[in-house]
Amino acid sequence: MNHSKVYVVEDSVAAGNLYKAVIEGAGYDVSLFCDGYSAMAAIKDNPPDIIIQDVCLPDISGIEVLKFAQKKSPVTQVIAVTSHSSIEVAVSAIREGAFDFLEKPFDNASLLQAIHNAHAEVNVGEVSIKRKETTELEGNAGFIGSCEKMVGVKQTLASAARSKASVLITGESGTGKELCAEFLHKSSSRALGPLIAVNCAAIPAELFESEFFGHVKGAFSGALTNREGAVEAANGGTLFLDELCEMALPLQAKLLRFIQTGTYNRVGSSELRKSDVRIVCATNRQPEIEVSEGRFREDLFYRLSVIPVTIPPLRERKSDILDLANYFLKLRSDEEGKEFLGFTDNVITQLNSYEWPGNVRELQNVVEKCVVMNDGGWIDIPEIGDLHRISMEREPTRVAIPKDPKTVSTPRLSEDSAPLQAAIEPLWIVEKRAIEDAIAMCDGNIPVAAVHLGVSASTLYRKIKSWEQSALST
Repeated sequence: MNHSKVYVVEDSVAAGNLYKAVIEGAGYDVSLFCDGYSAMAAIKDNPPDIIIQDVCLPDISGIEVLKFAQKKSPVTQVIAVTSHSSIEVAVSAIREGAFDFLEKPFDNASLLQAIHNAHAEVNVGEVSIKRKETTELEGNAGFIGSCEKMVGVKQTLASAARSKASVLITGESGTGKELCAEFLHKSSSRALGPLIAVNCAAIPAELFESEFFGHVKGAFSGALTNREGAVEAANGGTLFLDELCEMALPLQAKLLRFIQTGTYNRVGSSELRKSDVRIVCATNRQPEIEVSEGRFREDLFYRLSVIPVTIPPLRERKSDILDLANYFLKLRSDEEGKEFLGFTDNVITQLNSYEWPGNVRELQNVVEKCVVMNDGGWIDIPEIGDLHRISMEREPTRVAIPKDPKTVSTPRLSEDSAPLQAAIEPLWIVEKRAIEDAIAMCDGNIPVAAVHLGVSASTLYRKIKSWEQSALST
């Protein structure tokens, strides 16, 4: 018999009694409340371990009940329940500290799994383990720093770690997105499960579905045995999708289906399988732009960015540079068995004035090179080199593109360049012809043409409308 106390807060008596029966059947001690105020009174007198909280109540917002419960009992885990029309409210609940959310309609298995995960979170032994892991991870290079932006990142990650909600980590290359994913996994109730990482940019499109969902023997040429995919391997743990925006549109649709149902098929098989994973994603692109330009599905974006985390570039956290440099210096010098005293004032000035286009990863490489190439003592300018000069030498030539072409005069072309001008078509004409040809080949079906072109139908409609408006204006 499980003596954990569960409160069900649901204004529908029929639904509430159904939840209560299912949860009691799993061995929990359950109390049902049909309004927010009576639930808050019970929470005040006797806080539960877990609350199943409908976010839409007749007397008070479910978010207010959540905040009240957290204030009275920080260890209480809240599972928000929402209908599809109020999914935004559930997302708000997650950001306010809810452990998880369930979207109606959901089955008994999903309800019990959410409660099981929440119960693991309040288990005293696991809480102490997680606190120890969190302390260790605070010393990790990805979390060193006390600037305001990094403090905000740490707070968001600490809150997100208590939840099963999907997290989307954005930031430039080298800022430490993978370390954030590792932190979220190790400080969650899934820490004993696997952390499976998939680099979406490193897998060929034709093999991605197999890598993701697995395949059966004979599914395609070279499929000599059955093989589990990343989704299956991550069951009970965390699935980390790096370089998310590199995923092709057809695969995005299959990922969305898996997130919505928790089910999938191996390539070449009709057998429906289930996997319980927490998804954490990362990208160095701006996903909002990818969505607006039709390269990423909007519905998938909202599913994956329930909790968004943005890692600031190193140039925006100058006060953390020296702390990071000292950390890398001690770490590497201990590995090499060398004694270094630190950085001279001249080096510190150069470290702080450099823009660090490669972010934390570049700083780490610079410090490690100094340790490997020198025997010890103080690291001065001769040892570290001129970072600004090195950066200019490797910086690719950039072509300045004016924001407003109308304000830039067109250079005159000589008579000799006239044939070249006639032979080169403007890019928009080439694109227009390619799109029109694709639509014609698809018998005028724009959505089908969009699939073949690898963009969304809305992108094609928008371009066609802009061409029509340009034609009318001329």
